[in-house]
Amino acid sequence: MSAQGRLLVCATPIGNLGDVTLRVLDALRDADAIAAEDTRVTRKLLSHYDLHTPLESYHAANLAKRTPALVGRIREGAVIALVSDAGTPGISDPGARLVDACLDAGLAVEVLPGSSAIVTALAASGLPTYAFYFGGFLPRKRGPLARRLESLADLDATLVFYESPRRAARTLAAASDVLGSRRAAVARELTKVYEEVVRGTLAELAESLEARELKGEVVIVIGPPDGSERSEPDPETIRAEVDALVAAGSSRKDAVADVADSLGLGKNAVYRAALEGEDAAD
Repeated sequence: MSAQGRLLVCATPIGNLGDVTLRVLDALRDADAIAAEDTRVTRKLLSHYDLHTPLESYHAANLAKRTPALVGRIREGAVIALVSDAGTPGISDPGARLVDACLDAGLAVEVLPGSSAIVTALAASGLPTYAFYFGGFLPRKRGPLARRLESLADLDATLVFYESPRRAARTLAAASDVLGSRRAAVARELTKVYEEVVRGTLAELAESLEARELKGEVVIVIGPPDGSERSEPDPETIRAEVDALVAAGSSRKDAVADVADSLGLGKNAVYRAALEGEDAAD
């Protein structure tokens, strides 16, 4: 048992067991115990990597009893690794309760990053990524579902939700009614053998998935309102803004940084555009 207890929040693979990080494997190996949302799921990961750390259940049904017990052990010096079924604990799962309790108790909490269904689905969707909103699981009932979507209708961001495969088509149809013909994507079984990402308008996806029996975890990604997507400024505009700041007395390095911040671009992209302008002038 460690002289200084702490909670290790360990991200585990969302499908492919090869996606676990070396740092997480070390943490799972060296911890005094692993608090798992589903010990059966976590045992598969431990078995794959020949790890034998004691497993304990920590899920929605035993939070009230297990949280104070785990906090007490960490206070006494134990190192507890927290894992969910997949991805990062605390994101739409019971792990948030233990993290909050440890922080309230003044105990050390260390997050070990890794796989994320949210980011994976967003990157695979082909939809704008300048801003996104993660809404967890949407309400099941039609009225609350419509009201939640209406509250997000004007948000200038791509929307990301978790959904049950049984309700995916219904949710897409409801989103189409509220949000119109926005582009969207449905990702399921991410990083697994039968990974699938389908893209289209909300209505098209609702219709195509209605007749299918989906399996596996589902992530729904919905694009921002029409006309809200930010187009990247052309190189001439970028160069003009950099040149204007330099003419006003800024160094070129500071000008590049300021323009990158104001336009929401990477510094390298702004520097290349400014450099091309200099080459053209020569």
